[in-house]
Amino acid sequence: MDTDNELTEKVIGAIIEVSNTLGPGFLEKVHERALMIELQSRGISAISQAPIPVNYKGQNAGEYYADFLVEGSLVLELKCLDRLTNVHMAQCLNYLKASSLPLCLLVNFHYSKAEWKRVIN
Repeated sequence: MDTDNELTEKVIGAIIEVSNTLGPGFLEKVHERALMIELQSRGISAISQAPIPVNYKGQNAGEYYADFLVEGSLVLELKCLDRLTNVHMAQCLNYLKASSLPLCLLVNFHYSKAEWKRVIN
């Protein structure tokens, strides 16, 4: 991709397509699978359930699993909840801190139109 903004715009377009096509009411896993199909159809490479190692003083202390790692540079965390909270924002910040990546999109598919927040490291 040419820029991170261009990638983000393309991913948001895929999120909107999934939201408009599926609508609300499905489990998070269904949205995750549909989003993978949509990203692939748009030629955007993504890893589902991407492992993010957590290092402590140079040693592996565990792993987080992000819902998606897109093009190796954008983390996506999907939810299907009444509302997003600070706990979900903290989860994204932890992904960013562990991966040293600059941006995570926190996406909520609970309502008829998906909502998303940019979380910046």
